[in-house]
Amino acid sequence: MRIPRIYHPQPLTDYEEIALSAEAANHVGRVLRMSIGQVLALFDGSNQVFDAKIVQVDKKSVQVRLGTGRVEDLESPLNLHLGQVLSRGEKMEFTIQKSIELGVNVITPLFSERCGVVLSGERLTKKIQQWQKIAIAACEQCGRNRIPEIRAAMPLEAWCAEQDGSLKLNLHPCACHSINTLPLPVDHLRLLIGPEGGLSANEIAMTTGHGFTDILLGPRVLRTETTALTAITALQVRFGDLG
Repeated sequence: MRIPRIYHPQPLTDYEEIALSAEAANHVGRVLRMSIGQVLALFDGSNQVFDAKIVQVDKKSVQVRLGTGRVEDLESPLNLHLGQVLSRGEKMEFTIQKSIELGVNVITPLFSERCGVVLSGERLTKKIQQWQKIAIAACEQCGRNRIPEIRAAMPLEAWCAEQDGSLKLNLHPCACHSINTLPLPVDHLRLLIGPEGGLSANEIAMTTGHGFTDILLGPRVLRTETTALTAITALQVRFGDLG
């Protein structure tokens, strides 16, 4: 049986005894129905993993004793920042979950002309919090020990204007370049994924003005969530750690 992996939001120390967070305790005690003496793997986002043994369980809390922390680095050599225009329904959640499994480091939700999603204020704040929880759960599942950041949502042009030394890519059906023609090496990359209706002509021109390279993914038209995951996979194969 696979040992459950649990994220702990505070720094962990060798051999200490700690209480799991309320959410983690509920998952361990009520969902998994684990008991005293069973073992977990805890990580705190520092790229370390700690073996932990349950020493106390009750209805609302779970207490564990940690072993020695060890570094388990499953991060890709490609630092990938995904700029994803907001998509409807569960598509955004799906994109966040799967892109993190594929090794994305940062995700910024974006608003564009053809976005089709209206979120603001408290509703948007709650969505960002929900997406960060999805990111944590994805790390628990896939074995990553650093938690990717879900940034605050922002306008497309503001994100495109940011400068951090990364290669900037925008998918375009009429592009002359493909991922396989991009020059090696690349270790920092920004990938822009547009909305279901695509970017407008003005937005495409704007991305070019901010130094984005248009690339062609293939001959078929893909849905926005399929586009993101296909592009990330292809980039990880060429520049990252997928074989």
